[in-house]
Amino acid sequence: MTTRKDRLRKLVKVQEQLKALHETRHATFLAAASNAEAEARDLVGHFDQADSLSGLFPDLYHRRIAQAVVRQEANLTSAKQEASLIAAATARTNMVERAYKEVRNRDERERSDRERLDLIAQKRGHEK
Repeated sequence: MTTRKDRLRKLVKVQEQLKALHETRHATFLAAASNAEAEARDLVGHFDQADSLSGLFPDLYHRRIAQAVVRQEANLTSAKQEASLIAAATARTNMVERAYKEVRNRDERERSDRERLDLIAQKRGHEK
């Protein structure tokens, strides 16, 4: 059977991995939002150029610009959700880390107390 200390150590690892996952997803959503914004800006920039096909296909340009803006907004919304999940994961990780440290410190104190008691018992046994 595993000890509470071992279970908490494993839980700390899992919480840190979960936090890293949310941070990665957050960064991915921000990058996707940035790419969508750049695409919309490029399409708007090409729209007014003389050699552009926007005069022949204005609906296509407008639709692609609108889709890029919608993707940008969706990715920013997802990034905000991930940011809140990061905050929750950080709080859980900190809480589990504190519990793990408390158990580890208690185990160390108990071990050192047992060692002291063993030394005292050995000295008394040698004195008799």
